[in-house]
Amino acid sequence: MGTDYQKAREDLGVRLRELRLRAPEGRLTGTQLADRIGSGWTKVKVSKLENGKQTATPEDLWAWAQGTGQPDTYDELLARLRGFESHIRSWRRQLASGHKAVQDAVTPEHDRSRVLTIWENCLIPGMLQIPDYARHVFVRHADLMRTKRDTEDAVRARIQRQEGLYQPGRKYRIMMWEGALRSLVCPPSVLSAQLHHLAGAIGLDTVDLGIIPFDASLKIFPGNSFWVYDQRLVVVEDWHAELWIDDADSIVIYLRVWDTLKKSAVYGTDAHNIINAARRTLPR
Repeated sequence: MGTDYQKAREDLGVRLRELRLRAPEGRLTGTQLADRIGSGWTKVKVSKLENGKQTATPEDLWAWAQGTGQPDTYDELLARLRGFESHIRSWRRQLASGHKAVQDAVTPEHDRSRVLTIWENCLIPGMLQIPDYARHVFVRHADLMRTKRDTEDAVRARIQRQEGLYQPGRKYRIMMWEGALRSLVCPPSVLSAQLHHLAGAIGLDTVDLGIIPFDASLKIFPGNSFWVYDQRLVVVEDWHAELWIDDADSIVIYLRVWDTLKKSAVYGTDAHNIINAARRTLPR
């Protein structure tokens, strides 16, 4: 469980304690609240919820609001709980030990996934990066965040994860904006080699590689990059943090976004031609 998730759970516990101590009819002990609620509640459960040792359910929050005589607080408590559905993993905390730790944290999700659905709007996806390209990406991100540089360890971890591309039974549904092919986050010679490698991935039976051209008619605007692991987890990157989202309704939305974007994408020979065209425009 991420530290940001645990902090949110502890904050909810503090709020629950406030409601118990400020009950309209007077301060309640844990035992008194448990007795009021009944239905298997004990002072131990009250303590665990208040100290962030147990995640509340919507039913728990409804019972708490009713038991403390403050039913109008239920919507607020439920909103806090829904916040747990997005596990916020701040870059500041994640990168305290360097980029390799971030790579290692997501590797188990890669290992257990059979279908990985990827949308990238400005970079070549990590699953298809060459070492030189990945190296420049890590260095630039470390400079921006002013964090520890462990570039070579991070590059190795990312490249090792690409072994999944050659394992039968897996599927990588990868789609990107044409801008990702043209972003000079590295020297032109490195990007040229990267695009050559990317074109080669089109022939893999485990990879469906789509490109949305600049001149395509869009059904929806291309937003943040995201990765969907099977249908159980979405990882979304922003400047301040990664969001690890595991509630079913949100996952459905991200898959719907991907399917909508796909209507504007090209595959096979057409994708190959766009990649080659981007490569030809690079300065020699």
